Amino acid sequence: MANEGKYLIHATIKADGTVARKDVVGAIFGQTEGLLGEELQLRKLQRTGRIGHVDVNLNNNKGKVKGEIVLTSSIDQVSTAVIGAALETIDRIGPCKAVIRVQRIENVHSAKRDTVIDRAKSLLMGMIETGADESKNILDEVRSVLTLDTEIEISGMTAGPNVKDSEAIIIVEGRNDVRNLLKFGIKNAIATMGSGIKPELVELAKNKKTVTAFLDGDRGGRLLLMEISGSLGKSLTHVSIAPQSREVEHLEGKVVTKCLNQKEAAAKATSRIASELAKEDDASVGRGDSALEAPEEVKSWAEMLDGLKRNQAIIVLEDGSGTEPVGASSLEEALADAQGAQGLVFAGPVSDRIFELASGAGISNVLGKSVGKVTLKAGVQAFSVKDL
Repeated sequence: MANEGKYLIHATIKADGTVARKDVVGAIFGQTEGLLGEELQLRKLQRTGRIGHVDVNLNNNKGKVKGEIVLTSSIDQVSTAVIGAALETIDRIGPCKAVIRVQRIENVHSAKRDTVIDRAKSLLMGMIETGADESKNILDEVRSVLTLDTEIEISGMTAGPNVKDSEAIIIVEGRNDVRNLLKFGIKNAIATMGSGIKPELVELAKNKKTVTAFLDGDRGGRLLLMEISGSLGKSLTHVSIAPQSREVEHLEGKVVTKCLNQKEAAAKATSRIASELAKEDDASVGRGDSALEAPEEVKSWAEMLDGLKRNQAIIVLEDGSGTEPVGASSLEEALADAQGAQGLVFAGPVSDRIFELASGAGISNVLGKSVGKVTLKAGVQAFSVKDL
């Protein structure tokens, strides 16, 4: 469409009733006819190619319609603006009341110019970075001779020389991960060595201001994160994951830097990855059955159900406390705003929507008044009062 004219008129439409695209197009041409004078008759302008295709996208929800109108124009700025204003005079489409509002008029040539500038900048940076990388790779390979011998050992764990004194440490999986980071001047990494999380590492982490788990971008890395998180608890502050299917020991320097710069808060990352792992498990072993016994943690939530009105919910936070009751219609927004949500108590049946909302918030357990045949879905385990 951008090739049809110099300007794009972007407008929104709302109608109190069900209307179709042809009704909207008909109203645009019909109700503006005679309004703008002979020179700006839309049908005439379209026949001569000065007004292009009228694109209408509509969304029908509960008997009301919302949508977007895009109209292309090859006439001058003033005439295009007048046509845009004329669209807003349309107040009825068929038998339905309607409101059309122009959001903006886009200069197609300016947009193309901006695209060209942005792409040219990107291409230029690529050229510069490629040239810089060639020299950096030489330096990195030579520097690696100096850095490989600086690794130390702490209680059987390979580490960089700054691990003990630094306020921040990076936990990786193996010796080669530490050595790869040393090549790029990162000297505060320590490896779990793949044999469980040692008590000495837990104690070391407790005394650090920042503890980042930097792990491989595969299922093994995600499983190790769950193990580290379970052992270190709140001592783990951040998580960084290598690109999909790549290992930390094989990452280039610029990729290492990018991954560490984009690290996530540990609570957020572990919740998301736990949900991903649970979904994979659901797919491989199927969904649970209704014969369950709730863990003690979930049993302690039972008192939160007392006094809740039907279909109200309480979000359980990390410290075990609960939020104020939330109505079903506001639950999605409340979950998005909640910090450190770990559970959900719902005074109603646990439906597909409750499973979806809990999964999206990284919640693994839900307690409801009742649960259907499916009790495990999207990484969320549901319990009913009968399971307590």
